[in-house]
Amino acid sequence: MELLDETIVPEHAHDVKQEAREFAEEHIAPNAEEYFRKGEYPHDILEAGQEAGLVAQDISEDLGGRGLSLTEVLAIAEEFYRADAGIALTLQLASFGAEIVEEYGNEEQHEEYLRPVAEGDQITGLAVSEPETGSDLAGMQTRAEKDGDEYVLNGEKYWIGNGVEGDWLTVYARTGDDEENRYGNHSMFIVPTDAEGYEAEHIPEKMGFRASKQAHIVFDDCRIPEENLVGAEGAGFWMLAEFFNHGRVVVSGHGLGLAAAAIEEAWEFAEGREQFGRSISDFQAVQHGLADMRLEFESARALAWRAAEKVEQGEDPGLWAAMAKTKTTEVATDCAEQGMQFHGGRSVLTDRRIARVYRDVRIPVIYEGANEIQRNLIYRQS
Repeated sequence: MELLDETIVPEHAHDVKQEAREFAEEHIAPNAEEYFRKGEYPHDILEAGQEAGLVAQDISEDLGGRGLSLTEVLAIAEEFYRADAGIALTLQLASFGAEIVEEYGNEEQHEEYLRPVAEGDQITGLAVSEPETGSDLAGMQTRAEKDGDEYVLNGEKYWIGNGVEGDWLTVYARTGDDEENRYGNHSMFIVPTDAEGYEAEHIPEKMGFRASKQAHIVFDDCRIPEENLVGAEGAGFWMLAEFFNHGRVVVSGHGLGLAAAAIEEAWEFAEGREQFGRSISDFQAVQHGLADMRLEFESARALAWRAAEKVEQGEDPGLWAAMAKTKTTEVATDCAEQGMQFHGGRSVLTDRRIARVYRDVRIPVIYEGANEIQRNLIYRQS
């Protein structure tokens, strides 16, 4: 049974998908249990991913990347996340938010900040969420005040990948208070992590995605030059809205990879486990459970790849991205739950792959906009 076959994948993404599969088999899967247990940042695997040209390669060729398309990034995501979600997220977050700087930044910003990321010399991240504000992009309170030829940042950010490890971040901050234009009050900034007034610490240990590190950031009169404004002041919300359309399609790959892992584990266990003198796969209830997992997985994968095509073509991208993200991450959750049930008591052993998957699936249903928010978008945009 080949769950992540290439027949549904556009031909131009076949090669990079194969590269990702081989890398995952060599570097991610064999180290997954150890990094989950230790909860350490996988510096060595990140470096290997950079050398293999599978990290930050959606940055254009002119800036040192490979210019990978959305469908190619999705192909990488489903392969990486099948092997291990925590390590996979670390690899993905190495350039998270860089697309915004490439799309809206100027040539000087591209050369100073993007080229080192594409060439594997630096890593970056995106700082949006705050301790008291998660999915309400228009409600973020971290503020950037203009002071001469500088901006001064004050506030907090939470759940920020590479907030500690990164060389610089793209930061979403409030620059206005126009109540009649709620979506025009925020802007995007490039903030070096060695700037004075920037303080970051790792968030205490998580139940899942343990090889990926997130940070709590405090800006205390953090000064950056006005040249670090990305694009136009007040356009931050709309930059993020477009960015998340692409990001949510990639997150659908997170769900697909996790669901595939859960199905593989459940299927293998059901075929090999005996109860009452029979393989448990001989019981009709188990067969129906496995059949439902396959049905839902194939439905979710078809939607994800259709959504990738729609978003690339600019056809109702917000709708398709929200549907793909919601369906795939919830299918992953359901498959992991069923897989745990089939494993019985063994499912709670922390060295089991199904136990890691079960912990990990709880997270993608929340990040990049909780699925309840996605349903709001699906309804409104339908």
